[in-house]
Amino acid sequence: MTQEEKINAENNYSASNIQVLEGLEAVRKRPAMYIGDISEKGLHHLVYEVVDNSIDEALAGYCDHIEVFINEDNSITVQDNGRGIPVDFHEKEKRSALEVVMTVLHAGGKFDKGSYKVSGGLHGVGVSCVNALSKHMTTNVFRGGKVYQQEYAYGKPLYSVRTIDECDEEMTGTRQTFMPDDSIFIVSEYKYDILQNRLRELAYLNKGITITLTDKREKDENGNFRKEKFHSSEGVKEFVRFLNQANTSLINDVIYLNTERQGVPIECAIMYNTGYRESLHSYVNNINTIEGGTHETGFRMALTRVLKKYAEDTKAIEKAKVEISGEDFREGLIAVISVKVAEPQFEGQTKTKLGNNEVAGAVTSAVSEALSNYLEEHPKEAKLIVDKVILAATARIAARKARESVQRKSPMAGGGMPGKLADCSSRNPEECELFLVEGDSAGGSAKQGRSRATQAILPLRGKILNVEKAMWHKAFESDEVNNIITALGVRFGVDGEDTKKANIDKIRYHKVIMMTDADVDGSHIDTLIMTLFYRYMPEIIEAGHLYIANPPLYKCTKGKVSEYCYTEEERKNFIQKYGGGEENGIHTQRYKGLGEMNPEQLWETTMNPETRILKQVTIDLASNVDYTFSMLMGDDVAPRREFIEQNATYANIDA
Repeated sequence: MTQEEKINAENNYSASNIQVLEGLEAVRKRPAMYIGDISEKGLHHLVYEVVDNSIDEALAGYCDHIEVFINEDNSITVQDNGRGIPVDFHEKEKRSALEVVMTVLHAGGKFDKGSYKVSGGLHGVGVSCVNALSKHMTTNVFRGGKVYQQEYAYGKPLYSVRTIDECDEEMTGTRQTFMPDDSIFIVSEYKYDILQNRLRELAYLNKGITITLTDKREKDENGNFRKEKFHSSEGVKEFVRFLNQANTSLINDVIYLNTERQGVPIECAIMYNTGYRESLHSYVNNINTIEGGTHETGFRMALTRVLKKYAEDTKAIEKAKVEISGEDFREGLIAVISVKVAEPQFEGQTKTKLGNNEVAGAVTSAVSEALSNYLEEHPKEAKLIVDKVILAATARIAARKARESVQRKSPMAGGGMPGKLADCSSRNPEECELFLVEGDSAGGSAKQGRSRATQAILPLRGKILNVEKAMWHKAFESDEVNNIITALGVRFGVDGEDTKKANIDKIRYHKVIMMTDADVDGSHIDTLIMTLFYRYMPEIIEAGHLYIANPPLYKCTKGKVSEYCYTEEERKNFIQKYGGGEENGIHTQRYKGLGEMNPEQLWETTMNPETRILKQVTIDLASNVDYTFSMLMGDDVAPRREFIEQNATYANIDA
């Protein structure tokens, strides 16, 4: 964009660019329809919506600095140095354009192609939705040497837009401060780590932008707020190195491209490691497309085509005498692909699957050229990649043989079930639950205490195989892992070419519940099981079937009053309530393991659907989950030690 074009665009960005599509009435009645849910995920989504507006200004070339504050009262402030929301009179709405943007759903400059070329914010529902779900919101606009302000309560303006101060002519931007409505959200506390991960991701995806996160709720010993700055000069090239840092690299190079094809800007970075997983993270206009789409299809097509041609030309496949499949080229691959699309068409249940057909060809062309050039210029690294592909093909054939031995019998027929499985009588998966229980002792109590109609019990002996460190086929040689897969009725290799894809169409239980001791060993077993599901059967997590049971830590008794306490805080509250803060006279039973409970206690505290506490395991930010599992369960000790040192005081295994 030339300086003249930039000035013209700035001058032309006014009330006439703000188009109104519909009103705001339904947001407060059905908030989950607009932000996903009203728990922790939805609460943090409010921040993303506001930050998205600032990022869109950056994509348009007008903003390079964004500041995010978690204030002392758990409100949020987001400030940028963009153009500032227009404040002039909107002819159609007969009020300030700022008020229109803040109080009307689907009103903004994203629908006017002259204002924004591409936009991530269009995917969401905008700042007006944030306003509707906030008890109080204040907007300040810095524009034309003046500071404008308007305040809102529950989405309604408290007064007309007014000028409250003057500022330097050069100073432009928008500051938004909002307090989420605690009568709508079931959680009200913002988590630094969740915001940190998303803002770091945005900095990688938009190189050159500086984003800061400041938490005003906590200070260090010097009286300074917790603060972090995110800035990337190399974009997704740095991102893929960050994601790969817990793995051992097969090649040290990052295969990188940043180009534009058929009007689609494409940025892509590829690395290979010595592991056995494919890890592809894709984005469209900064939105994490967790369900993939045409850009991922184009990427995989290019990777397979180019590597296969290179392996054939060098006679490597001929010498190895193995049949290569598309998935073999992606083993040990870690890649980030980011595309910017002017009018993205999203599909899928969560609207995170790109449907634009023209993008596939553009990505295939760009990746094919970059990868071909790299292989030609780096024969030594190319040979390492091809050797890795051949090893993957050999392992895949071994895995198929192991898998076939497991999957010969139909799970629905009831034959071939693990001997230790105490199945339930119901055959309706929607009402059936499978408890994965640590140890035979707890398994025995669970079998006696359960509801036999709908609850099945599978005791696990010790710690299962750490699949993060094992080749793919090794899992099918592990009895404990096999028992879990067989009991669930999951099938592999039934979806065309990809023999590693889990088919859960005939899953036998819609709730799979990890039930382990409330200690370090129990948490480790939870992590091993979650690693198995995330790496082998992520479809089960994505479908919302995986849970963690939450057994009580204590049983506190004072006279005839007896309560189970699930946290240390609950125990202290009991002591305060019934003992006046003194432990004398209060009997506290500490449950070291599930096996210490009799069947009635286990049912009452941990298994009864009416009273139990379950934590659902979800995948919110795939890039962060991927890195965390690699780091915690992989071979590299240094990052794991650093993580434990940083999180030792508040680390827990949580959903």
